[in-house]
Amino acid sequence: MKKFLLLVSMILMSAISYGKLKVGVTLQPYYSFVANIVGDKMEVVPAIRGDIYDVHNYKARPEDIKKMATLNILVVNGIGHDEFIYEIVIRSARMGGKIKIINANKGVSLMPVSGMRTKTRIMNPHSFISITSSIQQIYTIARELGQIDPANKAYYNKNAQAYAQKLRNMKAAAIKKVNHLKNLNMKVATSHAGYDYLLSEFGLRVRAVIEPAHGVEPSASDIKAIIDIIKRDKIDVVFVDAQAPNKYSTTIQKATGVRIRSLSHMSRGAYTKDSFERFMKYNLDSLTNAMLDVGKARGK
Repeated sequence: MKKFLLLVSMILMSAISYGKLKVGVTLQPYYSFVANIVGDKMEVVPAIRGDIYDVHNYKARPEDIKKMATLNILVVNGIGHDEFIYEIVIRSARMGGKIKIINANKGVSLMPVSGMRTKTRIMNPHSFISITSSIQQIYTIARELGQIDPANKAYYNKNAQAYAQKLRNMKAAAIKKVNHLKNLNMKVATSHAGYDYLLSEFGLRVRAVIEPAHGVEPSASDIKAIIDIIKRDKIDVVFVDAQAPNKYSTTIQKATGVRIRSLSHMSRGAYTKDSFERFMKYNLDSLTNAMLDVGKARGK
């Protein structure tokens, strides 16, 4: 372990002597997290292209492997959403032991995946689609970056606190919109199990998931099953992915009359410092507007 830490230290000191440290990120939200924390002290680099939608089955490209070899630090989701980075990119780039990996979800209270067709209990990797768990990750990233670069530790912590407060303000404004809806008990289903963390922040539980697995098109029997559940449990809203085609949502809506609303999976588009805020505002607006619609229908 001491030899490993010494090696990391030597690599980082070498990087410092030649310029800014390079921090790689595997998913779009983490670009926003890191960019807001480091400011101009480090260079933030997407590990893969921003036009890739489903990273669960991502296959590394030569340019990804070349890019990986230039990184000093890598921020990962670490709970299943970016496993490709370990098995393919790091190994292919021969960067094992030569790069400092920060697991953003270390210490986050994880939720199990909803709607599993088997009894296997799997932790939900979509912790970034949430204000609360994202703030936890932001603090973890800032703390570990401060350990790597102690000269800027106070700067990173200050930036993390300011960014976290901005996100808390967004959540507070959203809650204020629906705070009058006492005992709403809105029942929801989702296209896939990506929104549990966000929905739980508003006291909502996912009653059913349409896709048998993320990115797997539901079969005719899956559609029939969800239609039966919606009718039986009187589901109020089905949230589908705003960034992916959901041909089956029209069929479900026609069969049940259920409200169809969309949420962003935060996995497509340009990597920017404010992209997480924009995605989250979209999600908070969509969610609270759905709650207001249900509340109005119930005379609340």
